[in-house]
Amino acid sequence: MNVPAAVIHAPRKAETAYAIAWGFAAVFYFLEYASRSAPAVMIPELAQAFGVTALGVSAILGTYYYTYSTTSLVAGILLDRFGARYVVPSGMALLAAGCVLFAVPQASMGNIGRLLQGAGSAFAFTGAVYLASHGFSAKKLATAIGFTQCFGMLGGTMGQIAVGPLIHGVVGIGQFWMGLGVVVLLVAVGLLLVTPREAHAAVAGEKRSFLEPYKVVLSNPQSYICGIVSGLLFAPTTIGDMVWGVRLFQEDRLFSYHDAVFAISMVPFGWVFGCPLFGWLADALHRRKLALLIGVSAMLVCALQLTFLPGALPSWVTLLVFGIASGAAMIPYTIIKEVNPDNVKGSATGAINFITFSVTALLGPVFSKHIGKTIGSSMISPELHFFKSGLFWVGVIALALLVSFALRETGKRTS
Repeated sequence: MNVPAAVIHAPRKAETAYAIAWGFAAVFYFLEYASRSAPAVMIPELAQAFGVTALGVSAILGTYYYTYSTTSLVAGILLDRFGARYVVPSGMALLAAGCVLFAVPQASMGNIGRLLQGAGSAFAFTGAVYLASHGFSAKKLATAIGFTQCFGMLGGTMGQIAVGPLIHGVVGIGQFWMGLGVVVLLVAVGLLLVTPREAHAAVAGEKRSFLEPYKVVLSNPQSYICGIVSGLLFAPTTIGDMVWGVRLFQEDRLFSYHDAVFAISMVPFGWVFGCPLFGWLADALHRRKLALLIGVSAMLVCALQLTFLPGALPSWVTLLVFGIASGAAMIPYTIIKEVNPDNVKGSATGAINFITFSVTALLGPVFSKHIGKTIGSSMISPELHFFKSGLFWVGVIALALLVSFALRETGKRTS
């Protein structure tokens, strides 16, 4: 009787260990998103520290997505080949180093720091999803991924609504970034201690090409569609909210700094509820694509209202609903795992991260050139400028809705 009992309980024990490790990875994702969103509330301070203009600061911040997207591919390969125990904490070490360097008041150090932040952050969500796929059953996976993103966007909210007052009265921006780096490093140690060993991952990897998992994932057209949809849905948050949002509402809507930060922080705060909500909806309906279309449609309605009837509702209400609805952007992360084999879980997540944030890296400079650089300009009225900004995002979300119809439904009931 002892042998069968061991056989029964060993997998369950392993799942529990992975679930605990997933919790640490979710904290990593919280801190990663805090580091990603915090610069939006300190652009004037960063401009002064680095000796550049606000547009120069946006260029420095944008380098994050270059390394984030490319390193996502590396993260996926390393996870599939070696497991999470050493790979994910190594990513956290890169993020910690990036935060520390970002505290140095030189533009060159700001660029290097932001590049390291992007590279390290690529291991956060990819690692968390990898651990979740080992710690939760298939019927709970979409919900677990939704809660992972919930933690991330809670970090995004804190990176705006809490950091704003913090750097305007308690600590300087240098102290903030140094402190954040130390906290990230401490969590990395905790994750290293609780993550199970996976010696089998490296052994299996020796029998195949290092890039073979990506040959599988990237030969599947559905993988590209998942990434494009997710990228188009993430762009309004990563560019519109986390880089330009506060200044747009200050200059175009004449909000005070406090009111602008509060309104903009409602988008990531909405994700806190929207990501698990839409993850649960996708699981409950057994229809990934339907849940996605519901969320994208709601995002489009909010964007249209904010663009054409900005005074119809308080902006923070519209942005909160928008944030909740944009939780649907995580559903393609579930779909891509279901349209690809189980043995490329990490690479599938790395691939969608790469495509998603390549879209962000491409759209960011376009928005900055045509919309961002004219914020506060006397050559264009604030109302018209805000309208053009909104119209840009309406077009992006509408395109995401159209592309979503090309996705294959993977959530059908099976008997």
